[in-house]
Amino acid sequence: MKVCPATICFVLSTTWTFNTFAIGSDSKFSCNLPNENNTGFLYRPGDIVIGGTFMVHVESVYHNIDFTRKPQELQCLKFAIEYYQTVRALIFAVEEINSDIELLPNITLGFQIFDTCVTLRRAAQGALSMLSGGEEITPNYKCYKGGPLAGIVGDSGSSRSILMAQILGLYRYPQISYFATSPILSDRKLFPSFFRTIPSDEFQMRGLALLVSHFGWTWVGLLASDNDYGQFGLQLVKEEITNAGACLAFSEIILTGQYNRNAPHLAQIIKRSSANIVVVIAYDFVVVLEELLRQNVTGKIWLASESWSTSGLLSTKRYQGILLGTLGFAIHSGHMPMFNKYVNSLHPSTDLYDPFIKEFWEEAFTCKWPSQENVVLGTENISKLLHYVKNVNFETKKGTQVSFDAKGNPPAVYDIVNWKMSTKGTLEHVVVGNYDFNALIGKSFNIDNSGITWINNNTQVPISKCSPSCHLGFRKVIVPGKPACCYECARCPQGQISNQTDAVKCLPCSWDTWPNLQQDRCLPRPTEFLSYGDPLGYSLAAASVFSSLTPLFILGVFYFFKKTPIVRANNYSLSCLLLLSLFLCFLCSLGFIGYPQPEKCLLRQVAFGMVFALCISCVLAKTITVVIAFNATKPGSRLRKWTGVKVSSSIIIVCTSIDFCLCVIWVIYFPPFSELDTYTKPGFIIVSCNEGSPTAFWCMLGYLGFLASISFIVAFLARRLPDSFNEAKLITFSMLAFLSVWVSFIPAYLSARGMYTVAMEVFAILSSSWAVVGCIFVSKCFIVLFRPNLNSREHLMGRGRRKHIEG
Repeated sequence: MKVCPATICFVLSTTWTFNTFAIGSDSKFSCNLPNENNTGFLYRPGDIVIGGTFMVHVESVYHNIDFTRKPQELQCLKFAIEYYQTVRALIFAVEEINSDIELLPNITLGFQIFDTCVTLRRAAQGALSMLSGGEEITPNYKCYKGGPLAGIVGDSGSSRSILMAQILGLYRYPQISYFATSPILSDRKLFPSFFRTIPSDEFQMRGLALLVSHFGWTWVGLLASDNDYGQFGLQLVKEEITNAGACLAFSEIILTGQYNRNAPHLAQIIKRSSANIVVVIAYDFVVVLEELLRQNVTGKIWLASESWSTSGLLSTKRYQGILLGTLGFAIHSGHMPMFNKYVNSLHPSTDLYDPFIKEFWEEAFTCKWPSQENVVLGTENISKLLHYVKNVNFETKKGTQVSFDAKGNPPAVYDIVNWKMSTKGTLEHVVVGNYDFNALIGKSFNIDNSGITWINNNTQVPISKCSPSCHLGFRKVIVPGKPACCYECARCPQGQISNQTDAVKCLPCSWDTWPNLQQDRCLPRPTEFLSYGDPLGYSLAAASVFSSLTPLFILGVFYFFKKTPIVRANNYSLSCLLLLSLFLCFLCSLGFIGYPQPEKCLLRQVAFGMVFALCISCVLAKTITVVIAFNATKPGSRLRKWTGVKVSSSIIIVCTSIDFCLCVIWVIYFPPFSELDTYTKPGFIIVSCNEGSPTAFWCMLGYLGFLASISFIVAFLARRLPDSFNEAKLITFSMLAFLSVWVSFIPAYLSARGMYTVAMEVFAILSSSWAVVGCIFVSKCFIVLFRPNLNSREHLMGRGRRKHIEG
């Protein structure tokens, strides 16, 4: 049989302290007071008397009080075997001490035991009765010539213990409770002589919160009785559970003042609640369980406070469908084989002094006595004793340490019990862990998860949450007006991940990584640039190389047919320079393809600007040369001296030099450089060339547009010149196409992202270069190669004259 050894330990400690002082009494009083009905009173005389108050009966009959006559005595009902065993533990301890001649030689211990019957009235009556000698209640007087009262063991309830402690504290009588856990009893100013062998609720409630946190439960219901034990416990556990990050689905009070304990209301709340975990801090839970049975409320996991975690009254087969799988905190207990033998030896014929023995017999053996008769058997100031109780510190034979701290509390050690189905088909309380508040950090809470059996004999830890868990890649979003545990799940923002369930916030990836599709881990970002390995890259590269061969081919044709009229009439040297610049224009596009090395970034725009400046300068020189050549043939013209090579060379040198100076300033003061862009395209690292100065880039491009515009205007004005000298129309179309390409390039360039920005510039380079090649040289090559009859001086001069005369 398992019992809490606290009662026996107190008696042993009291015995130990009595060896240190003398005992005697000289007080004699003559009293004639009305007798009280002492039903439920056990007494055994001795040289020293130990008092005890116990809750033997767990129900009572209440009578109406009309204040016109003396209230009737309370009638106690529903005998509880488990509480009666506590009474017998005190009697057993006394008998063991008396049988040991070494503990108290020549001194016999006696006891006075009173059944408080779950009421404050009986608790006060018991305390005052023992202070008065055990037979009559006479405050401040002892009217019985028995042994001195050393102290009182009791009571089991916090409310009753508080009432008794207020009385006993006045007389400095030591009071040691074996079951009162209210934190208020630790106040030494209010209760200077109170001690207990069970830890304060503050330790247990922290343990309950740890239990909730250990299993990841965040949605919990609370039930507590409306007494000091329940109210203080409710306040503490609510605070601890909230601090642990859980939320309360409901918090209800069991109204012990009502006959039905408001059980129907509580059962409805528990039934409707989505919380699967309910913490119960109460002694009187039976009525609520009965209502839960009536409404068929099952499927909940109960967390029991120590007041009922090992209750035999609730461990019956009737409640196993509801309470199977219950977890609770129990006072650390030990095995006492001798006490088990002692209880089995109890018999009504040998324990005539015990008024409870017949009820015990009836309850234990499910029988009924023919007639019920209770046999009733028939202070000194010993304030040295309180001092010694305060300093008690010893170890029992079983290795249990007995001591009290400055607040009268023992070491806080609990067993964690699990309610399982035994082989006999009944509920049994199996220890699956422990909680030692004074243990080292990290070792105070120990529990064997695999040893726990939940409801329906399930071994998986049940889930109790207000909202389903947020998966990886999601985060919790608090819903306004609801508890923090009732949330919604939202996908992590772009560029962030959550790698654990129920993440409160998402974590950003490092600059060189990016979330996967599930957003639960960061992967290295792929780099992006216009590579020769990409289809777009090698297509543009092939087009550049092929295009660059075209001006070389045309140059070869011009060289081979340089004596023909068409080639000579179109300024052969200037055309060759233009074709070479176009060859470089096509090739410069290759500088934009491939990995952007720093050297490539520094030179590619400069090279593009210089070769295009040379190209447009040649076109402009060609246009001006045509205009000057035509006007110089008129009689008396002063333009004859400007028809030489110097004019075109000067135009090319001046126009190209301006662009060269612009590029030199750009490179020196705002040099382009290679950079890693992680913002333009999410999930990628764009390796690109930063132009250093966007202003310089657009100035260079604007300068090329300016040259092209002048060429277009001059060519357009000279479009009606005779055909023999007229390249103006061809130049007009070429410059119109050139300008159209680059005007279209601007919005496309600004809107493109990543490698497509570079591809857009390459495409513009190739397109504008082809515009010049196609408009100026293709028609001439066609005549030279395929229409040689048109490549004659007579034909050119004749057609030119006719057109001039007609015009």
